[in-house]
Amino acid sequence: MTSNHVAEWVQNNPLSPVYIDCTTAIMLKILDGKCKMAAAEKRVMAELYKQVKTHPGLNLGADIHHLIARAQSHADEAMKTFIYEKRVLAETMISRPVMKGFKAMIRQQGLLDDAQDEEEESA
Repeated sequence: MTSNHVAEWVQNNPLSPVYIDCTTAIMLKILDGKCKMAAAEKRVMAELYKQVKTHPGLNLGADIHHLIARAQSHADEAMKTFIYEKRVLAETMISRPVMKGFKAMIRQQGLLDDAQDEEEESA
């Protein structure tokens, strides 16, 4: 899935502030190495984060976005540990039903369709 596809998806499916936080938390999970999504899905979620990181979240703001930017350019073990701690804290701010609802919505709205197709083709 290209950045244009994700941008179009975001335009057609505007995210609420709490869903912006969900996207940010998933990006933290990708960066700390604990995300269990398939590689293609991680790429889509990273692109989604890139598209919405300037949108206002409910609880997660500029400090987390600066941390993510630093981690993307410098991901040593100490940084991964720090990201992990911030991710766990971020996830406590988002209820499980909200995160599950977000994940269901992105699947229902087709954001990950191309990623699933990509994984199947490479298998």
